[in-house]
Formats: sequence, structure tokens, C-alpha cells
Amino acid sequence: MSINQNFFSSYTVAEEYERIRKFTSVTEMWTWSVAQYADLVALVDGKNYTYAEVDKDVAAFRAILVDNGVKAGDKVGVFCPNSYDFAKAFLAVTTLGAIAVLLPAHLDNMTVFGCSLKFGLSVIAYADSLADKFDIVKAKNPAVKLIDAASTCDKSVPAVEVETSAPCAYVFTGGTTGKSKAAQLSHRALMTGMRNGFYGIEHTFHQRYFLVLPLTHVFGLVRNLLTSLASGSSLYICRNTKNMFREIPAFRPTGMVMVPALAEMAMNLSKQFGKNMLGDDLKFIIAGAAHVPQYLIEEYKKFDVAMLGGYGLTESACLVSGNPIPLVKKNSVGHFYPDLEYKVVDGELWLKGDNMFDCYVGEPEENAIAFEDGWFKTGDLVRVDEDNFLYIVGRKKEIIVLSTGENISPAEIENKFYAIDTIQDCLVYEDNTDGKSLLVLEVLPRAVVVKALGLTDPEAFIREEINKVNATLPAFQRISKIVFRYEDFKRSPAMKILRNQQR
Repeated sequence: MSINQNFFSSYTVAEEYERIRKFTSVTEMWTWSVAQYADLVALVDGKNYTYAEVDKDVAAFRAILVDNGVKAGDKVGVFCPNSYDFAKAFLAVTTLGAIAVLLPAHLDNMTVFGCSLKFGLSVIAYADSLADKFDIVKAKNPAVKLIDAASTCDKSVPAVEVETSAPCAYVFTGGTTGKSKAAQLSHRALMTGMRNGFYGIEHTFHQRYFLVLPLTHVFGLVRNLLTSLASGSSLYICRNTKNMFREIPAFRPTGMVMVPALAEMAMNLSKQFGKNMLGDDLKFIIAGAAHVPQYLIEEYKKFDVAMLGGYGLTESACLVSGNPIPLVKKNSVGHFYPDLEYKVVDGELWLKGDNMFDCYVGEPEENAIAFEDGWFKTGDLVRVDEDNFLYIVGRKKEIIVLSTGENISPAEIENKFYAIDTIQDCLVYEDNTDGKSLLVLEVLPRAVVVKALGLTDPEAFIREEINKVNATLPAFQRISKIVFRYEDFKRSPAMKILRNQQR
């Protein structure tokens, strides 16, 4: 189905909505932003960098790349933790027409070497803190040139015009239930994803964003970095989330892009200290990459902060849908964004549109599975209501087939239990250890609510609440065993629960 192109217009101040532009490439977006916002602060990392200062540094780094033989279409690894140098290197590579291969900072030596071969990297721009991860590359692939991303020079090279369909970046998928793959995203896809980041908030220009998500993750790259730069906003780069609550008061963010687990941590501290630990200037949180509990939406509302959930994939340049009215459309991941088509086939969401990726790089078998007649099969099981609002039911790969032949979607059942305020996180899985198939619910209690209720036997209370929900489920979906845990679930660097690594 096609999408209402102007649905989000009523949720943004009209004057600002009219200013949202459709860019064809990172070069076009960055050139326009520098011209419009030259003297405004673009990035904060130890010091303030204006748009003009960033542009000067980007032009110098383009010159360094050219001196090292980089040309349009070449693959350049960007191997930096969150930092000014990451942003500078990414902009330099992509506005030179080369392809930025985003290498997460946690990769080990062998994986870095493997990526250099698989993606045919000519250069890797790296942070000095990661310089010890190249011993295998140096020994077995010495043709790869290594450039310190902090490097500069007195020369400059101008940005080049880039075809909108040209590859712009390789971004790794999360790999929470299977192997991680690199998605090839074009300039068109990234610019569409970036533009979608404007939609659904009242004031969308000149915000102060606080970065805590990895820039190598599509959510951090697109919704935090690119949308910020295209909107004349300032982005504060927090290098270590352990320091975020010390750094927030000085920067006073108006917007944050984060996963629910981090928002939960902030809310717990806010309740402990009796004030909003994300700052009194905060107006909105864009949340995604995992289920957003209704509890958090309602609690942040008490601080006059709109917590807006959504849905996206690496393959969709992050953003597919967003929910500007989470207190009305409860548990929905939102309305579909413009320039997108969707259909639901046997419960699975299929997508086409300007924001969609081209392919998984070097994965012909995966591509054959992922696409059908030009449609990308997301693997997500969904339902769509009469207003084109999307609800996630589960993942095809996570389906549990019981001995009775019934199919169980763990996420669908988990969402029922997330309605219990005393449950912070949970997982449903099958247990066959005693030769009998049981559905197990593993629960991480929400300590701040348990404490506020003054419960003498929290587990008994939570069990009773679980049983009430359980009784409303069809017999084949009911939980037979409850397991409590008091340490967080294992998570990816983007804070997603790693479902297949819990037991």
C-alpha cells in the first residue's frame, strides 16, 4: 500500500514543516547546511565546532584521502568510536563519492582483517585508541593504507557531486538472532532516512541533541548525526555513557535519540533523585531498536517529555515509521513515513521505497532470500490498523513451533507482559530439558517500581500479575514457568537484547 505523504504535517509547526528539504546526496545536504548554518555550533566533542569549522576540517581530510589514492567508488573503512573524528571522516569519505564502510569499534583484529578483504578496503581511517587492531592487516593485507582520523593538512579538496543512487555506506546489521551482515545504503536511502527523522516532533530545527548511540549503528548515524546536521542543530558527542549524567547539565539537550534500555536507566535515576536526569530542557526522546514500554512513555510525560517510539531497520536506512501520539496509539510503532510502500504477506511486512538498501554486500544467498519481485521481506510479523499505524507482532526467525504444531511468537507474548509496570524486561522461550515442552517467561523486575510499592514479597506480587495476564492468553500461548533474574540481559553495543545468547 502507498502512504499518506503529508500525515506528519499536523505534528510539526507549519513554518518548520515547510522548511524540510529533500536532498539527493550527502554532498548536497552538507553543502546546503554549511551555507545556511556556517556560524552555528554543529558538533561538540571537547570543544565546539561550527558548521564552517567542520567543513574546513572535512575538506582537509578529503585532501588526505585523495593523497592516499582514494577516488569515487572506493571503499574506505571508518574505524572510530563516537568522536568528532568519526563525523569528519564519514563526511569526507561520502562527499568525495567514496563508500564509507562503518567498522564498529568493538571488532577484534581478525575481524578487521576479514573486513579489509571482504569489502576490498583501500584505506582505513582509524582512531588512535584502536591502533593496536591492525597487526593482522599489516601482515596479511599490507596494501590497505592506514590513516589516523585525527590527521589534518593545509590543503583542501572540494566536495564532489554524487549520483543519488550511488552507494554511500556499508552499515552492519545488528545480528541479534543470526549473523551480522553489511547493508549497502545509497545516498538516496540515507537522505530519505535522514528526512524521516524530521517528522513527528513539534519543533524540528535548531535542537540540541545528545549522542549516546554508536555512530556505526544506523539509528545513531541517521537519526542522530545526519538529521542533526541537516536541521541546523548541535550534536554533543558523549564518548562514554557512564559520564552522560555529568555532561548533560552543561549541554542541556532538547532532544535525545536512544534505546529504551538507556531511557529506563535514566528514569530509574530520575525517580531516585527526584528530578529529570536528562535535563529540564529536554522536550522529546526518539526511541527505537526495541519495544518501548508504555510505562516509560507515561513516566516521561510527567516530566513534560514526549517519548516517541518508532520502527526501523538497518536495511531501511533506520526509519520506517514513527508514533507522534503514543498515548493515543498505544503499543504502536507508528505511522509509515513518506516515499515508502508496504504490504503484509502472510503476516510479514514487505517494503519498497527510497529509504531501502540495495543489497547485503557479498551475500548472494542472503539477498536471494531477502528480496522477492523488488520487495524486501523484513522478517517482522506485523499488523496494521485502519489508520495505517503499525504494530510489531514478532520475528519470523524467532517463531517457536510447539509439539502440538502451534506457532508461537515470543515477542507477541512478551508485549502482553510488558504492560505490567513491575516488569522492566522479559523474554519468552521454550524449555525442553525435562522432555516436555514448556513456555518460560524470564523476567527482570523494575526495581524502582517494586521499591515505590513497598512490596514485602516482590516475586509473589509479580507472579500474581503475570498470572492475571496469562489467564487472558489462548491456552497454547500461556506461560508454564516463570524465572526471575536480577542482572540485565546480554545486549548488543546498540543495547538490543541478544535473544540467542541468554541461556
